[in-house]
Amino acid sequence: MAVLQPLLQQSWQELHKMTFTLLLPLLFLFSFLYVFKCIRNSEKPNLPPSPPKLPIIGNLHQLGSLPHRSLHALSKKYGPLMFLYFGHAPSLVVSSADMAREMMTTHDKVFSNRPKTIATNFLLYGCIDLAFSPYGEYWRKVRKVCVHDLLSIKRVQSLHYVREEEVAILMNKVRDSCLKGVSINLSELLIETSNNIVTRVIFGKKFEEQDGMGKPSELPRKVMVLIASFFWGDFFPSLGWIDILTGLLPSLKSTGREIDAYLDEVLEEHYKTAKCDDDEHLNKKDFVDIFLQLQKDGMLGFELHHENLKAILLNMLIGGGDSTSTTLEWVMAELIKNPSIMKRAQEEVRRVVGNKSKIDVDDISQMNYMKCIIKESLRLHTPLPLSAPRETSESVKFGGYDIPAKTRVFVNVWAIQRDPKLWDRPEEFIPERFIDNPNDLKGQNFEFVPFGGGRKGCPGMAFAVAAVEYLLANLLCWFDWRLPTINAQGEELDMTEVNALTAFRKNRLHIVPILHSS
Repeated sequence: MAVLQPLLQQSWQELHKMTFTLLLPLLFLFSFLYVFKCIRNSEKPNLPPSPPKLPIIGNLHQLGSLPHRSLHALSKKYGPLMFLYFGHAPSLVVSSADMAREMMTTHDKVFSNRPKTIATNFLLYGCIDLAFSPYGEYWRKVRKVCVHDLLSIKRVQSLHYVREEEVAILMNKVRDSCLKGVSINLSELLIETSNNIVTRVIFGKKFEEQDGMGKPSELPRKVMVLIASFFWGDFFPSLGWIDILTGLLPSLKSTGREIDAYLDEVLEEHYKTAKCDDDEHLNKKDFVDIFLQLQKDGMLGFELHHENLKAILLNMLIGGGDSTSTTLEWVMAELIKNPSIMKRAQEEVRRVVGNKSKIDVDDISQMNYMKCIIKESLRLHTPLPLSAPRETSESVKFGGYDIPAKTRVFVNVWAIQRDPKLWDRPEEFIPERFIDNPNDLKGQNFEFVPFGGGRKGCPGMAFAVAAVEYLLANLLCWFDWRLPTINAQGEELDMTEVNALTAFRKNRLHIVPILHSS
């Protein structure tokens, strides 16, 4: 026993040594894993509140047919910043003026990109336009040309003759209907007139019927609807084939071919005209003429290829015409619903115009109540209820939360402009709220941003407002308006909206014009 004791002691020491040798690395490994887990947990981003999501589809099922309304309802529970997943796409929804202000001022540069979608990539030639091109040197140069050379206040004023001529044609059509005593499809007439104004300013010609094109004046709205449509491939890249089965992708390609053919035709005409240097033509330059002249003089600052020009011009075409006609549809619908407001507006317009046979551009500056009506309509029926999506260029600390890079960002303008904390009786149409009100349309007061704000604010605001004001003044001055007899028997005017990139009326506005006799 005495002999075994040293051996047992030696064996125990060796076992203890071996165990220690094995345990030490294991202990180190577990310690490392524990520290790594703690660090990983501490680095987990502090995301904004989020509604519960489903596997694979995320929060897509919560969008509904009118996303601005569905997201507004969710924001009441989850707050002004919500983080959602639309399929594989992380998304942030901003629903308060304070958060919109912080986003478009303090962090505007980070939030100035746009996500590239199937529709924008196809229709806008790889997103080389103004609205959807990445924020950077090319975007800055294109915007500079658009703001200073095409859409400045001076340029907008110089183009009044186009608005005047097209509105005169519209007024004659309405007068002809007055003689027959029948209702008119005012929506269709407004779309046609708005698009004719825009196409004449951009291309120097109106939309014309072409073989296989149907009604070309409907093309801008078709493009708007497609840009806002749900493509499976945008949210589930492996399921893009579903867009073929639904017919959406074929429709996208068909519309793209139509608009591309139209743009090719008008640009080819301009290339020929530019070579001719016709003096009479140069007296009234359209936007294409200006682009080509700037390119010739080396004043653009960027390479203007054929497809770049088509993409930029298509931006203006879909943005200018559709937003104008949509705004006017809603204004006239609200005035029909509120006859006392219409009467007050007509009295103002007719007092300013007096016995003149046409409305001068200077007359508009005196129609203050009419301008309040337009603002109130833009508040209740903003053309872009959900702003065109942005995308974060890098991770950012925003509103106390961590927002990852490549997050899609939507500003719920509709929710902000109906916020009861900001607006008294927000669901009612009350133009008087804008009398002596500092809120303007320039995107500096973030409780009222119908044209957006920050770097990505709409550069065509002055152009759109000028068209809306002149059209509305003429509609109010020369005619009285009522619903058709079938709707006048106490039936409520349908105000249902349809979601596209702009929120337009679901049903066309059919109303009866009555020639005003002073």
